[in-house]
Amino acid sequence: MMNTNSNKRLIYGLASLILLGIEILIGLYAHGWVRSYLGDVLVVILLYTLYRTISPDRPAKWFVLPTVILIFSFAVEFLQLWGFCDRFGITNKLLRIIIGTGFSYIDLISYAVGIIPCYIIEFVSKKQI
Repeated sequence: MMNTNSNKRLIYGLASLILLGIEILIGLYAHGWVRSYLGDVLVVILLYTLYRTISPDRPAKWFVLPTVILIFSFAVEFLQLWGFCDRFGITNKLLRIIIGTGFSYIDLISYAVGIIPCYIIEFVSKKQI
């Protein structure tokens, strides 16, 4: 019989795989607003589910993990503004896609929208403990 943490890891792991598949499909085939905005909304949720797959336990405060993920996402976006890939001579196409090469204020908004469900999950989960 699986314990609660194993069940949580399985659920978050499956969610991560589904989100990763969607992100790959968006990267390969999507255009317009789906590629420009939806991918950025989903990437923070993917980061959240990946972390929860590894560590299903909740921190003391419900808002900590989503806030850290949001700050990380903003930091990566500002590294794009700084020209991180070009400054460090990163030429690998996959790495350039993962890190990103183009800053956009709209991406910051997309990350903020995407992290909202993560805050809700953390808040509801903390209330149930």
